[in-house]
Amino acid sequence: MSVLSIEDIKLHFEKYGKKGRNVILMHGWGQNTEMMAFIGEFLKSHFIVYNLDLPGFGQSDEPPAAWGSEDYTLFLRKFCEKKKIEDPIIIAHSFGCRVALQYAYRYPVHKMVLTGAAGIRDERGVDYYLKVYSYKLGKKVLNLKPFSKYKDKLMKNAGSEDYRNSSGVMRSTFVKIVNEDLKDILKDINTETLLVFGENDEATPVKKGKMMEELMPNATLVIFENDDHYAYINEAQRFNLVLDAFLRSDYQ
Repeated sequence: MSVLSIEDIKLHFEKYGKKGRNVILMHGWGQNTEMMAFIGEFLKSHFIVYNLDLPGFGQSDEPPAAWGSEDYTLFLRKFCEKKKIEDPIIIAHSFGCRVALQYAYRYPVHKMVLTGAAGIRDERGVDYYLKVYSYKLGKKVLNLKPFSKYKDKLMKNAGSEDYRNSSGVMRSTFVKIVNEDLKDILKDINTETLLVFGENDEATPVKKGKMMEELMPNATLVIFENDDHYAYINEAQRFNLVLDAFLRSDYQ
């Protein structure tokens, strides 16, 4: 594991390979380099691969304040500048795809592979807002002294699992990020992009992948049947075969 300090944030990353175009791997929320390591091993004969623990995850430092995907993108740019990386290939999962999309919107990216890609916000109806306001009201009530002893028990099932498993600045970061909608920038991302979605993905449903394919000028959608949000790792061999077909023209 290598370490690079960027503006007082220690970033941990794995590096694979010694020649070829640069590839950047970015994991999903709550994950780390371990989830993407098999991709680095598969590609190391043909590329130089950087597998990142994004700030706040794995062994990397947390950001100093609540970050949005744009903040992560600017941080990634500084990493690329330090490593003299231009026009990389980016392979990302879920939350990491938000950063990849923002990066490709702002800077040259040769190709992208986005699996279980987050970035299009859900349409929110009355039920959503009732749930949110009930949660906020319940939190205020449970902070009152007579009810405080019940707080942990009653709140443990409130909110998403990702939110409950985060703490401090990362909770605020999570809230900031999930409220973003990147739909409006998709039409301006011309990078050749392969979208890989699990047919039964509940976190980022296939309909989001179909919307991305429709909105992005140069995107193609591949669906892994009978699989979920982690289709890329559940079917690692199949995913690598898809990568091989998509990236073969870039092999060195």
